[in-house]
Amino acid sequence: MRPHSPILASLANVFRIPITRPQVTPSTSTILQTLSAKNSQQTSSFSTTPSLAKRKSAYKPDRRITLIRYFLYHPLTPRPLRFSRNRYLRHWTIHRAWQLYQANLRTQQETELYRQQQAMSAACEELRTSCGERGAKLFRVSMNKKGVFTDLFPIEYARLQTDSPGREGWNHGWKRM
Repeated sequence: MRPHSPILASLANVFRIPITRPQVTPSTSTILQTLSAKNSQQTSSFSTTPSLAKRKSAYKPDRRITLIRYFLYHPLTPRPLRFSRNRYLRHWTIHRAWQLYQANLRTQQETELYRQQQAMSAACEELRTSCGERGAKLFRVSMNKKGVFTDLFPIEYARLQTDSPGREGWNHGWKRM
């Protein structure tokens, strides 16, 4: 059996991976046989004698931790990205341009929604004031919310479904206007 490189031996030592088992010399084996013969007389399960320790094995590393260490610190695991100055500047520029583009899109959408809301308000006001009694009645009926939530809960209590609960469980101070 050829000896391992110092790098491999140090990695095995860090990750507590047994590489080879120490060979037992004849003198050690005879000593172990005599000790086991002496300790075999006591076989109670609650014993802490060396025979029980030998049966149970002194140290068993957790396999999950060993696997996590293996995959996190394996030599073939790629190192985290470290950009040079130019690449970092290029990355930052592209990222910032994307953020500005997204902000412009949001602004355009908000202004379009604002324009639509203003047009609806102007149409309702036109219906209320300049279309006579019939238009005013139509406006009042359209703005009346009575009977909308007859068998449902108020829409103000509705919340998007998420995987986690809300920050506050229930707004006890809420009152319908």
